Amino acid sequence: MHPPGDQFDPTQLRLENDTLHVESLRAAREDRLTVGLDELPQELWRALKQCHELHLRWVSPKSYPSIAPFVSRASPGLHVFFTPQRNRSADRLCPLLLKVFGTNTKCASPEESFTALSVTSERFTSTATLQFYDLVPALNDLITYIQLKICSPQDEECLDKASSLNTVNYLDIDYDAISQSLVLSVFRHEPPPPGTWTAKFQKSGDSAKTEIGVLASEKATEPEELSLGGFLTTIGESTQLKPTRFSFPSRHHRSPQDSGTTYLTAFMLPTGLHPTLRLTFPSTSMRPPLTTCALHTYLILPSSLFPDKYQLSSPLFLAFMNLRGLRAISGETDLEAPNWVVKKWGSALLMELAPPSSSSAKASRSVEAAPWHASIPLHLRYLPPSQKGTTPISVPWPLVFWACPMDEGIKMGTNPFDRVHLGYEGLFGPRTMFYHLLPEPLPRVGSGDRAAEGLVESVQVPVFEAGWDAGVGWGTLGLVLLAFSWVVGKLVGTTVFWGSTNEGRGGRRKRD
Repeated sequence: MHPPGDQFDPTQLRLENDTLHVESLRAAREDRLTVGLDELPQELWRALKQCHELHLRWVSPKSYPSIAPFVSRASPGLHVFFTPQRNRSADRLCPLLLKVFGTNTKCASPEESFTALSVTSERFTSTATLQFYDLVPALNDLITYIQLKICSPQDEECLDKASSLNTVNYLDIDYDAISQSLVLSVFRHEPPPPGTWTAKFQKSGDSAKTEIGVLASEKATEPEELSLGGFLTTIGESTQLKPTRFSFPSRHHRSPQDSGTTYLTAFMLPTGLHPTLRLTFPSTSMRPPLTTCALHTYLILPSSLFPDKYQLSSPLFLAFMNLRGLRAISGETDLEAPNWVVKKWGSALLMELAPPSSSSAKASRSVEAAPWHASIPLHLRYLPPSQKGTTPISVPWPLVFWACPMDEGIKMGTNPFDRVHLGYEGLFGPRTMFYHLLPEPLPRVGSGDRAAEGLVESVQVPVFEAGWDAGVGWGTLGLVLLAFSWVVGKLVGTTVFWGSTNEGRGGRRKRD
């Protein structure tokens, strides 16, 4: 997908026999591979046989720009959406995730560690029913697994393609029991150095089918549509590149310039036991793309943090935080449980934000363009002690988007680039369009690279200091014994006093 208006020359593409030559093409790239169960290693298809459907979404913690039609977003890390086979155990899934992605120990089994996926739209009632998340920062374990279990030691092309997964922006894996096939998709927003694609694409076998498109986005005629134009070919079947132009409805779009395009996420310091996650927008001037739109944020929280849904139901409190309301919450929301007894991976919540009104935005523009903030209060669970009295927690950046319900007459037909099973789309109606704002992290000190900091917010939070546990225990015991001795002493002293007083009164009676 090369940039529109780019100096693309059709001579950069050359189709000869069963090979397509691409020369010095500057473009974003999506690769999609579809395989049957019989082509997979035994431990993979055995685990998949226990799934009615399985959808994995891994997103890099490094920021990247949106390029139509690849504009849908998910928070960094590994998202798992799963529906088990009826009346069948799925005991192979968590061990497989641990082996392939290196997920943490929160994944014991789907029954114990997964959470129910919130779905409010009838369109999405047939999608996955359970959700799991883990902040997997890289695909090193997956690369190693592919090279050892799938590639042969002599297949250098397979080994190289597996190694190249460390440069992808996101990776999707989809399986369903009806098709009995697994689809792997990866996306890169730019080529590796020197910055262009130069490659040969060949048919990999008699039964394989290789389709290639070199496209660019064009101006669409309808607001819900995307338009693409370029060249398509099927290796081994086509003798020449076929010019093409087509349009299709898309649920995901980039946010327009005057609706806000970027945002920043950070914890307010000091965090304490009640961290506040703040979203910062560069300008108060944020007009909705459509009159039906509302600004939302979708958060993925590890089990160490939780939201208080009762606190988020107070209108005055929400207005103070520039929030409009809690729209959905799922997962682990127990307000009292310490983290070491929580079995679920964490929680997810959808909040509607309250951007400045048009009148206040005009007032701020008349003085100076100023940022505005929306704050989301969170709460820290009791965590295990540490030697330093603090421990790090990491939270992926939330998503921010305009959700815009469309008219009943709008037909959201088939989109060949549609990316579903993102966790939040089922919380809206089937004719909802999403206009995504881009996360824009601050660069590290001494670095001009905005992607260097990443889209994961890490912070030190207070916990009990491990070195004090023995001292506190003995000190508590000493105080209890001291208090007990004091009470006993008072009781004994009172008894002696009353005894001696009674003896004195008896003696006086006898003398009298």
